[in-house]
Amino acid sequence: MMVPGDSSERFVKTAMRAPYLSFEEEQSLAIRWKENNDQQAMHLMAQAHMRLVVAMVSKMRHYGLSMSDLMQEGHVGLLEAAARFEPAREIRFSTYASWWIRASMQDYVLRNWSIVRGGTSSAQKSLFFNLRRLRARLGQGEGGLSAHSLHQEIASTLGVALKDVANMDARLSGPDQSLNAPVSDTEGSDAEKQDYLVSDLPLPDEIASNHIDGERRGKWLKCALACLSEREVQIIQKRCLSDKVETLESLGKTLSISKERVRQIEKRAMEKMKVALLNENADASSFVS
Repeated sequence: MMVPGDSSERFVKTAMRAPYLSFEEEQSLAIRWKENNDQQAMHLMAQAHMRLVVAMVSKMRHYGLSMSDLMQEGHVGLLEAAARFEPAREIRFSTYASWWIRASMQDYVLRNWSIVRGGTSSAQKSLFFNLRRLRARLGQGEGGLSAHSLHQEIASTLGVALKDVANMDARLSGPDQSLNAPVSDTEGSDAEKQDYLVSDLPLPDEIASNHIDGERRGKWLKCALACLSEREVQIIQKRCLSDKVETLESLGKTLSISKERVRQIEKRAMEKMKVALLNENADASSFVS
């Protein structure tokens, strides 16, 4: 509903007072704009079609957005159409302008209807603006369709995925809810919904820190392994760097040496790696637990 004196009412009054243009008058104004950059001609052409904006705003009032804002967005689309109109195509300006006005309003609705941004593809836009109408039409039969069958019919009609229809239907079924909304009416309780959304996963800064530390330690390990012989590398990999640790006895059989000799080689290799790591970083706490 428009409040007397507000901007939307003034817009409507201005639109209703604007004179209609004949096809010849449209062409003349469009040519003046295109060939002579006549700003007044473009303004007159747009002003004469402000009724289109008013008519389209009334079709989008059920989205719960400000009528005044919708009119302003529609007017932006109208001015864009006037600036881009090609008189050489010899079509009525209203036909061309309707598309730009609708596109501008729809974009505004998608950006402001919910705090959660919806899809912006042509298929997602079609789903958003046609779902309610199709659901009402398909559900008028005797007994109606089940929710799954209804979603299948809509997906087939609009050429979108069934999952997208179900997700959009769920979004349109209720308004956004604040995570700061209280969850209890108990006196003195200040619990909010977000308090019950605690995740056990690491915090973003912890993930980044672990990733950086992991890369750094990986470089140190590669450098330390480079100072070992081929057999020492094999033993360290099997004994320390493998998910399934091999026994000294098993490795001894593989290398044709005693398990005591494997133990000695492993100990010597670990000492060599420690020296190499200390040469790279004097702070042993970075890699020794």
